[in-house]
Parts: sequence; C-alpha cells; structure tokens
Amino acid sequence: MSATPIVISPPPPPEGQLQDYSVDQLAGAVVLVLGAVASLLLVLWQSKCLCKVNLCYIFQCERRPPSEEEMLSLRDQAKKLKESQDKEAKDKQDKILKKEDKILKEEVKISRDIESLIPPKSPKSPKEEKPNVKFDITDNEDIM
Repeated sequence: MSATPIVISPPPPPEGQLQDYSVDQLAGAVVLVLGAVASLLLVLWQSKCLCKVNLCYIFQCERRPPSEEEMLSLRDQAKKLKESQDKEAKDKQDKILKKEDKILKEEVKISRDIESLIPPKSPKSPKEEKPNVKFDITDNEDIM
C-alpha cells in the first residue's frame, strides 16, 4: 500500500473579506469597468433615440434625435464638405499632373542633350555588303 502525500493548504479567507490583490490587478479591473461604461454611453449617445443618462446626480445628460430642420441643415453641411473635399482632391491631382508634365519635358530635353553629345555615325563605304545567307532559297524551288 502506497502512502499519498497530504497537502495542507492555507484556510480560505472569511466570508466578505477580499483576498490580497496587487496594484496592477486593481488597475486592470478599473480600466475594464470604465471601458465597459464608456462604450455603453457611446452606443447610447450615437443612437437616434431619446435617451437620458443620470450618473448619481454627478453627470446628467440628455440626447434627443435631430429635428427635420436640423437634418436638412446637416445634409447641406455634408454636401458642402464633400464638395470642398472633391475640389481639394482635384486641385492636388492637377498639381501632380503639372509636375509630371514638367518632369517629362525635362527628360525629353535631357535626352536631346545626350543625343547631341554622341558623334554622328560615319557614312558607310559604298562597298556592297554580303548577305549572311549561306545559300539562295530560289535554287531549291525545283525540288518541290
């Protein structure tokens, strides 16, 4: 018969008493709770519903959906913003195209300058050049 070792653990803390936690564990718990509350408030605030938030009379907030007039003004503002962004993008594109044209013109000018540095080829002598063909194809037409 083998004897199993008996492990004695410390007694559990009495009910209602917290265990000893480190500072980083406490900070992590606080961050998680604050993040959850903040995300809930963000969802409520971005919703189009009427909502009232009361946090122990320290923070009170009310969110009402925009009226029809506000919606029309918001739509107009969005259109103006989009038009201005489109205009800025077009201006940037025009600047880029102008720079590209300028660069291409400079490249053409440089290539012409380089070509002017190359000495002209001497004219070929009036000798008749020999073809690189070893035999004439017309001689073999009778075979077929």
